[in-house]
Amino acid sequence: MSTPAAVAANGQKADAAAWLAVAAGTLGALMATLDISIVNSSLPTIQGEIGASGTEGTWIATAYLVAEIVIIPMSAWLERLLGLRVLLLAAASLFTLFSILCGLSTTLPMMIVGRVGQGFTGGALIPTAMTIIATRLPRAQQPVGNAMFGATAILGPVLGPVLGGWLTENVSWHYAFFLNVPVGIALVTLLLVAIPYERPKFEQLAQADWMGILGLALGLGGLTVVLEEGEREQWFSSPDIRWLALTSVIGFIFLGLGQVRARHPVIQLRLLRDRQFGSVVMMAMIVGVALYGTAYVIPQFLSGIAGYNSLQSGVIVLLSGVPMILMMPFVPMLMRRIDIRLAVGTGFLMLAFSAFLETDLSPLSYGGSFVASQLLRGLGTVLAMIFLNQAAIRSVPPSQAGDASGLYSAARNLGGSLALAGIAVIQDQRLWLHSRRLEESLSANSELVQSTIAAQGRLLGGPDTAIGLLGSTIQAQALTMTYADLFWLLGVIILCVTPLVLFLRPLPSNAEPVNAH
Repeated sequence: MSTPAAVAANGQKADAAAWLAVAAGTLGALMATLDISIVNSSLPTIQGEIGASGTEGTWIATAYLVAEIVIIPMSAWLERLLGLRVLLLAAASLFTLFSILCGLSTTLPMMIVGRVGQGFTGGALIPTAMTIIATRLPRAQQPVGNAMFGATAILGPVLGPVLGGWLTENVSWHYAFFLNVPVGIALVTLLLVAIPYERPKFEQLAQADWMGILGLALGLGGLTVVLEEGEREQWFSSPDIRWLALTSVIGFIFLGLGQVRARHPVIQLRLLRDRQFGSVVMMAMIVGVALYGTAYVIPQFLSGIAGYNSLQSGVIVLLSGVPMILMMPFVPMLMRRIDIRLAVGTGFLMLAFSAFLETDLSPLSYGGSFVASQLLRGLGTVLAMIFLNQAAIRSVPPSQAGDASGLYSAARNLGGSLALAGIAVIQDQRLWLHSRRLEESLSANSELVQSTIAAQGRLLGGPDTAIGLLGSTIQAQALTMTYADLFWLLGVIILCVTPLVLFLRPLPSNAEPVNAH
């Protein structure tokens, strides 16, 4: 009887159990990525029902992201400790239980505990999905598995808002979490059938890089909260932000000491010194910026300017997933025949061009204004992300591929945090600037301004109403110009990173399968 490793090594065709294992990994990754953004559309409703303010309610989304970013780089170590089957069964079961806790929540602390639990357990499901692909499928069939995994990374964040919005509008926000129950049961069943048991190696606990583990939790956890909450708390004028920043710095110091002192560091940061892998991580971070940043900005524009509700905005965001669905059958062939530098470079240029298409927004723009750019963005994301997934694990020796993929996945999510923090800062600053400039261009002594206000006052019932309408018009125009600035900046950032494709090496067509996360 052939082992999974033997099948992968000698090129045999994968059996039904192998494809069930791949389906389980892909389903787990989709469930975890979906829950990153599924509450975004439901936040106002959830906040009202559990008695949370707008500021407090943001922790419903932030808590998940913080926990997930901390656990993703540790997934390779956890797999070595527990074995793949035990790790995934524990993660899937606990994720389902924490989802039930979220759905039953009646207070903010209860919801945050559930979301932190979801983040820790869901973060383990995302990178380990590629382990199954690399160990259970032969080389010739791995592109199919990689395409399936890539689809989850792209569709999860864009499908979340529209699914959460639909459930909130038509059923209840509780089912945005209860949806995970049947999926979790199916996932556990697939894992029991398809993944072989490995004995946990608890003896590794005595040799674990505990300083690095503590540093990773403090460093990445503190940094993510600072990025998410910094603008809202006025950055370092807030004592909480100062303490969190100090905690993050101390954490990264501990992480660095662990790299030097530990025999087997919890993550291999030295991998970043490899020119290709360092480039892949940087590009993955920018893909995260583009993916999560646009999924946030576009609904904000459509809600604030065009008057769309959460479900309507989610449908526009979902358009970027259409190219992924259409291209899925062709992705394995593309991975075998197209040079990675050409594919990733083309993908990044498409991402940049799609951002520049949105720099001519006006207060009259609506959902249809984003159709072309969203479809182009989806196509660019497919080309960039699918090939970068493989480049991340081909850049390093097979024995370190798990650590490499953990760093890669963490970089993509960290890019999302950077995007949201940057958007908050730039939006406040540019909105103020554009508002002041527009106001300065309208002199109160101008005959045109006075005659316009007088004419509108006669129609609307008084000059105060006319002045209020003018203020709203200025605000809408300034907000539109701010969103255009954000898209322009995103395009420039993507173009600045695109030359890194020159550091990529072609994917070897006859390389041995690698153990990936």
